[in-house]
Amino acid sequence: MSVLDSRLAPVLDDLRERSLYRVRRSVDGAHGVQMRVDGRDCINFCSNDYLGLASDPRLAAAAMRALDRSGTGSSGSALISGYNTEHRALEEELAAFLGRPRVLLFSSGWAANVGVLKALLGRGDMVIADELNHASLIDGARASGADYQRVAHADVDGYRAALQRAALDGRFAMLVADGVFSMDGDVADLPALRQLTHQTGAALMIDDAHGLGVLGATGRGSAEHFGIEPDVLMATMGKSLGCAGGLVAGSETLIEYLVQRARTWVFSTAPPPAIAAAAREALRIIRSEPELRGRLLANIDRFVRGARDRGLPISERAVATPIQPVIVHEDARALRLSRELMERGYWVAAIRPPTVPRGTARLRITLSAAHDAAQIDGLLDALAQSLTVLDQVNP
Repeated sequence: MSVLDSRLAPVLDDLRERSLYRVRRSVDGAHGVQMRVDGRDCINFCSNDYLGLASDPRLAAAAMRALDRSGTGSSGSALISGYNTEHRALEEELAAFLGRPRVLLFSSGWAANVGVLKALLGRGDMVIADELNHASLIDGARASGADYQRVAHADVDGYRAALQRAALDGRFAMLVADGVFSMDGDVADLPALRQLTHQTGAALMIDDAHGLGVLGATGRGSAEHFGIEPDVLMATMGKSLGCAGGLVAGSETLIEYLVQRARTWVFSTAPPPAIAAAAREALRIIRSEPELRGRLLANIDRFVRGARDRGLPISERAVATPIQPVIVHEDARALRLSRELMERGYWVAAIRPPTVPRGTARLRITLSAAHDAAQIDGLLDALAQSLTVLDQVNP
């Protein structure tokens, strides 16, 4: 065993012993509701495909047309040779949809968050962030060199105190929060956060990866839902849009500054034009078929009502978002429950630390517009039966 392997192997053994070891599952075919996973058929309740567009043939057709025109890769960064007319058209269409002057495409949501925070913040600045923010926001804030102030989840008074300290010190401050929190499914109090930043002269950045396409009268996300406008809006195309990549929306000045200074954008190969073409088709569908969001909201309501009728331990904060966690606390119990459900034909991933705080292991159930009533009811029954089995084994 090499020196490096001898250093790493005990860590892996410890993860296995504590039920924190992670294993990939292989999907054969399209990533939709009906899936073949590790050689067995199941119904998927753990993806972020909230509108069911990831396997929509219209997106595939748009991508194939772009493949014929533009090939498989962009061949370079956007500032060198990688900026295709498909990228430009998608940026313009996203900006029009979101009602913002400009949009900049990134290779991923992670690259967007890290690139933005490192570009906008530095030593002497302060970033104030919810403790349950996306990991990319946490890493980007830490990497920026700014004073990183973590606030208890949804603690508006905590935000206020930190902003007041920054104002007294004369420091530039940016408040950063998820619009929809990825593991709990609850929604940030954006009106309160926007008011705080206005009062203190701070900036507001919202990561709306799980809100875009879901919330708001037209699916523009949590900002539309609350009628506020953050200084920086980040979202992704790998969830409701069924594709891949990240985006940042904001002012002309903001986007031009990021073009000059966001290292994860400047030094990354641009996404394939075919992905941009597929995202354009997804955006067209979202704008023209609001019934998709209607079906999603109906499915969320059916799941929440059914879970409460069956006495299932769903979150007390369960709201009208597709993310519906079932908290089971113990890491090993979460794994066993996930396996029980897979045996019954339902794929729901077990989420354990460090993705969630210690003692809050859960199943993260996610709903899609593509689920039907029978599938949702079947999951609820399977979940109730699986919990009973676990209670009998470990009373």
